[in-house]
Amino acid sequence: MKKRISVTMIGLLLLLSCQSTKKEFYNIDSVASPKGTDLFQPNWDNIAEYYQFPEWYVDAKFGIFIHWGVFTVPAFDNEWYSRNMYQKDHKVYKHHIETWGPHDKFGYKDFIPLFKAEQFNAQQWAELFKKSGAKYVVPVAEHHDGFSMYNSSLNEWNAVKMGPKKDVIGLLKNAVEKEGLIFGLSSHRAENAWFFNGGMEFASDVQDMDISLYGRRYDDQSYTEDFAREWLTHAYELVNKYEPKLFYFDWTVNNPVLMPYFNKFMAYYYNNAIDWGQGVVVNTKQGYPTNIHVWDVERGKSGKMMQFPWQTDTSIGKRSWSHIEGEEYKTPQQIVHDLVDIVSKNGNLLLNIGPRADGIIPDEQKNILLSIGEWLKVNGEAIYGTRPWKKFGEGETEPAKGSFSDNEATPYTARDIRFTTKGNVFYAVVLDWDDEGVLIKSLNQETMGDAVIVDINLLGSDERINWETTDMGLKISFPENKPCKYAYSFKITFDKKVGEHLESEAVNEVMKHGA
Repeated sequence: MKKRISVTMIGLLLLLSCQSTKKEFYNIDSVASPKGTDLFQPNWDNIAEYYQFPEWYVDAKFGIFIHWGVFTVPAFDNEWYSRNMYQKDHKVYKHHIETWGPHDKFGYKDFIPLFKAEQFNAQQWAELFKKSGAKYVVPVAEHHDGFSMYNSSLNEWNAVKMGPKKDVIGLLKNAVEKEGLIFGLSSHRAENAWFFNGGMEFASDVQDMDISLYGRRYDDQSYTEDFAREWLTHAYELVNKYEPKLFYFDWTVNNPVLMPYFNKFMAYYYNNAIDWGQGVVVNTKQGYPTNIHVWDVERGKSGKMMQFPWQTDTSIGKRSWSHIEGEEYKTPQQIVHDLVDIVSKNGNLLLNIGPRADGIIPDEQKNILLSIGEWLKVNGEAIYGTRPWKKFGEGETEPAKGSFSDNEATPYTARDIRFTTKGNVFYAVVLDWDDEGVLIKSLNQETMGDAVIVDINLLGSDERINWETTDMGLKISFPENKPCKYAYSFKITFDKKVGEHLESEAVNEVMKHGA
């Protein structure tokens, strides 16, 4: 009898073991949520009819992006190490052989055991992000390298089974939401299909087709229907398991093969959001109407105010999205100036950091984030919850625009001013200090019409502000003492909304990614 029970128990344990490793099923032929909600359908007209940009996102203005993964182990060149190490004659290819050995002896997969994340503390990260003034956090759930930083039942190459041996995305979600911040995530799995194809040209471990980490080895930016279905299944998994309120994608989801499946994803995601009771955001770079998702500009800005909310994603480092040795960092002033300019044009700033492989955020990055947070403590009223005015601002300095254009800081002066509004309050953020005061030409008598100024003060200062309305504009004096660094926010309170009779300069023209 005891022997029979033992045999039965062993069989049961084996059955449970098999079930625990079984891949979950996602019905990607349906866009209905698990609860059956199917208001959204995979076509742009339908989505545009029902989609609304969530208030939390339009109010938030500032978020944190996180590029962290296996590519931080070599910490060389940039986050594309995994691809470039297999590109013959690339400097990363040469560095890899010299540092780690030939590719058939030490391939990218061999970095995984070295990615231990032994000092990763999700709660400490979340507390830092809150101090930075960010309102939402977007870690990379899977980069082009195909390594999932979450508990995936579809991808055996994941951070729970290997490397850190922990659900990084799950831990971050819990910590971020505990701090009252919004949790999002990004997936770059679409690029994995072709990312390692260079390794097929010479002796390397990429030629072992049993290593699924290395994707399909397709030609550059090539896709098939079969892969598109696989990609969509992985996207459904992330939605179901982590309920992100923002979902970011890189550029290739506009590929003609992927596009019908991406439309399915949006419909499925938006249907789930109805069940969650909270609005969500999808970020893409091009190819889709700007009224059904949030258009994103990589490492750059829109040159104009946009009709619909948009976003800049950029990095705190100038050379890489992930941690590398010898990184060159942007200054807090440059980032604050970019934030102000972006917000005045109806945009959000998603600022990336790159933790080390052990899970430590470098001090240089921490200090920049804390400096931004100090500025927002004083000036956040002119940023959070604001809406653009009829024009984004005025000034003599022309900032760079378009993607991949923001490494160099724009030399703004006190004549460069950006505008935001909140009801009857008009904020004029002056991008430099001038003891002689400032003239806001956009607030002349014609512009103000019958709106009357009730009060003017400088955020963070208790000193009296002298001002005068003239035919040339509104003249405002600076106080004796600076309340902060980088930029200075005048709060101008009217008895009604100012400039309502003016035509908005907002446009719906997006720039081509990479232009």
